[in-house]
Amino acid sequence: MCMDEIKQMTGSSEGIVGLDEPKKMTREDWRKKKELEEQRKLGNAPAEVDEEGKDINPHIPQYISSVPWYVDPSKRPTLKHQRPQSENQKQYTAIGEWYKRGVQEGSVTTKFRKGACENCGAMTHKKKDCLERPRKVGAKFTGTGIAPDEHSQVQLDLDYDGKRDRWNGYDPEEHQRIVEEYAKVDLAKRTLKAQKLQDELASGKLDQSREHDSEDEDEDKYADDIDMPGQNFDSKRRITVRNLRIREDTAKYLRNLDLNSAYYDPKTRAMRENPYSNTGMNPDEVGYAGDNFVRYSGDTITMAQTQLFAWEAYERGSEVHLQADPTKLELLHRSFKVKKEDFKEMQRESILEKYGGEEHLDAPPRELLLAQTEDYLEYSRHGAVLKGLEKAVARSKYEEDVLINNHTCIWGSYWKDGCWGYKCCHSMVKQSYCTGETGIRTVNCVPFEEGLTEPQEEEMPKSLLEMHQDKMKEKKKKKSKKNKKRNSDSSDSEDEEKKKEKLKKALEAEDKRVKHIEAIMQLDERKRPYNSLQEVKAPTEEEMEAFRMKRCRPDDPMASFLGQ
Repeated sequence: MCMDEIKQMTGSSEGIVGLDEPKKMTREDWRKKKELEEQRKLGNAPAEVDEEGKDINPHIPQYISSVPWYVDPSKRPTLKHQRPQSENQKQYTAIGEWYKRGVQEGSVTTKFRKGACENCGAMTHKKKDCLERPRKVGAKFTGTGIAPDEHSQVQLDLDYDGKRDRWNGYDPEEHQRIVEEYAKVDLAKRTLKAQKLQDELASGKLDQSREHDSEDEDEDKYADDIDMPGQNFDSKRRITVRNLRIREDTAKYLRNLDLNSAYYDPKTRAMRENPYSNTGMNPDEVGYAGDNFVRYSGDTITMAQTQLFAWEAYERGSEVHLQADPTKLELLHRSFKVKKEDFKEMQRESILEKYGGEEHLDAPPRELLLAQTEDYLEYSRHGAVLKGLEKAVARSKYEEDVLINNHTCIWGSYWKDGCWGYKCCHSMVKQSYCTGETGIRTVNCVPFEEGLTEPQEEEMPKSLLEMHQDKMKEKKKKKSKKNKKRNSDSSDSEDEEKKKEKLKKALEAEDKRVKHIEAIMQLDERKRPYNSLQEVKAPTEEEMEAFRMKRCRPDDPMASFLGQ
């Protein structure tokens, strides 16, 4: 669609905003315009003026000074479009304004209002946003103790500078109150110190050295002389050394070269355990007993007990803290110890009063009663005593190792065929006389030595009938032996055949079992049947033999030929 058609449709070209084409400048006009711009930049020609009468800087680029077609159709050079438009400019809150704090003054409510906080009764927040202590019965049900409403917080719309002003909303009077509070505390300290000094002067207890001290001596006077934690600082040499040992000292990892000694961490240079623990040396006599020895010495244990008491007291409702209130915690801990001892003593007295038995508490010590002591003993790795005496074995009230009737062992030291006896003579008769080695040979049917043989009875000559009967018995025995051998041979062959058949069946069953296991292992774990890999019955000898024959060993050189 051409420009003429648009003019015919609208009636004129002025009805379309921004569609006027710029007039085409000739070459001469273009040259004159450029010369004028150069003269204006050099200051030989007056600057161009906008519609408000303000000069336009000739050095401003044309793409800034030229007005877009949708802003000003007059096409006159101006910078008005670069300035903030008053009708479209957003109204921001001033920097000095801030949210109001506190509650509304002059408004007293005596009745619970609908929609108010169920805990305190204020209308400006709900129960989940209430900052008061949760009441046992809220203001919704009691109707008393209605808290005043807070100031309604209007949303402030700050500008760029207001959002980034760190002191916006700060009240200088709050800092002044803190300064005044510290000034009062300092004044009270000075008054108390002066009063104490006057009392000491009046009593004559003041030293000559303290008379020359200044009154404004503070506890921070010697703060510069305190060493920093973790370093050794020498003010004369100005050298700082951080946790480094002297080069002449023995390193921790060289104190005991045994592989089973204490572990040394090279990253933190720490050896927590005692390196001489497996040598049997006394920890008090060695030069270095590990980092834990130093860590658990001094007031470390007392500090840990105090910290534990602070945690337990806080859980029970006492507002104490080890770092915030150390003095309060120490006094509370001391009073707790005293009360605990008093309670134990009172409980002990009540038990003794009720049940009696106080005379047993005044008995001599255990060492005097049982002749046992707790002497220091050192044992080696194998259980041998290195230092000290062996602990005495506690004896029972029954008699032990009492030997009677020339026996060298007690009754019950020998057992055979369900009977007890003496080990020295193998006699099974209690309270019998010991016969020594002779009794042992007699019981075990050992032949006597020469000179000790007993006289044997003379055998009577056999008759012909008895001799004939003996021969017939021997023949019957020989026949029975031959029959047994034949039967045993036949039975052995039958047993071997049965064993072969059982082994063949076991091998087939083993093949089936292996294939079944492989099929189950290929399934997903969620689709396997319950207890599919669990055997209920015990395997037989043939099944064990078949398992050994079918088992694949990785170290077998012929394992690759099993399937061929």
